[in-house]
Amino acid sequence: MSEPSTPRPSRRRIQEPSSPGRSSQHQPTRRQSWAGKTPQEILARHPAGQTPPLKVLEVLIELFNTLHTSLAKTVSHKTRQERAQFLRRFFRELKAKAGFKTVPDPRNLGQKHIQAMVQVWQQEHLAPATIQTYLSFLRGLAMWMGKHGFVRAPSHYGLSLDEYQRHEYASRDKSWSAQGVDIDALIDQVCQHDRYVGASLRLIHAMGLRRKESVLFRPFDSIVPFEATGLPPDEQEADRYAWVKGKGGRVRYIPLDRPSRVLAVEFAQGVVCSQDAHMGDPAHDLRKNLRRFDYVVAKFGITVRELGVTAHGLRHEVLIGHYQALAGGPPPVRGEGTVAPELDRAARQAVAHLAGHARPRAAGAYLGAARPRKDPPDLDGHADCEPSHP
Repeated sequence: MSEPSTPRPSRRRIQEPSSPGRSSQHQPTRRQSWAGKTPQEILARHPAGQTPPLKVLEVLIELFNTLHTSLAKTVSHKTRQERAQFLRRFFRELKAKAGFKTVPDPRNLGQKHIQAMVQVWQQEHLAPATIQTYLSFLRGLAMWMGKHGFVRAPSHYGLSLDEYQRHEYASRDKSWSAQGVDIDALIDQVCQHDRYVGASLRLIHAMGLRRKESVLFRPFDSIVPFEATGLPPDEQEADRYAWVKGKGGRVRYIPLDRPSRVLAVEFAQGVVCSQDAHMGDPAHDLRKNLRRFDYVVAKFGITVRELGVTAHGLRHEVLIGHYQALAGGPPPVRGEGTVAPELDRAARQAVAHLAGHARPRAAGAYLGAARPRKDPPDLDGHADCEPSHP
């Protein structure tokens, strides 16, 4: 009898009250005066009622803002910035918009404060995704103070399903071809103006990368032989693969199995100045390169207002095309689908994998919601009444 396999360790954070977080090279250096002290000891130096509430909030942000809400990892700089900005605004708006006479100490935050701000968000008609993000940020704040479960479900605050449920399925085709854009001609124009941004667009169009993934792509170092991927031999689709690290640190391998992908990589290799270079201008850091990318695409009208598309629409173009090639028909976002359920499921799984998503359901953000198949009528003109099996 074989021994039981060792279970994989969970990446979920252990919910401990007010822990200082794990040591990480990505966390900012602590103040010298905080050396050797626990978060509780640091916060005890700022008694409630004697310390301005916004100063206490800054201490909490400095102590804990690197932590993920539920996983044992740090969050991106973008998340840190957005979370900190929201929390500062939240406490200011308790007085400015929600009508409270004073701003509470974060440690004394009550349900009445959250309820009042939820009503403000309802009046401002905020998008469901925004409300979900705000409540997630508040859960993080509560976790920092050891108040796990303090922030309740959206329904507890009187929000209806439509007011807080994210709509994960595309309702319209956001690809460039759907808007009548001449893709190759427009990308060529961008290449003539800025070869780095142009090369990134070519990579997005060839492999469905995200904007940041395309800028960080290393056209030499990111190309590996199939043997280096660790994929099963029966899954080999090409001799060479592009190695891409996406959201959450998830790595995926994209086969260079068609001329468009090979040409995009070769073009990118001709743009960079060294074997280990990425697609950003080496004179700038990542933030400036991303801002340069946004500036250039806007300069060429690649916006919803001007051409009706964004750079991300090229990713939609690739993923919709991948679905059609596998399923033999258009996805729901392009009209009435006639794809059999089993083909639809397999194609969605492949699309999610190519896109770098952990959940197959995420493919719906590009393809639209799966529709039940309509059986053809029989010879008498009546539809088959037998139930279909999933």
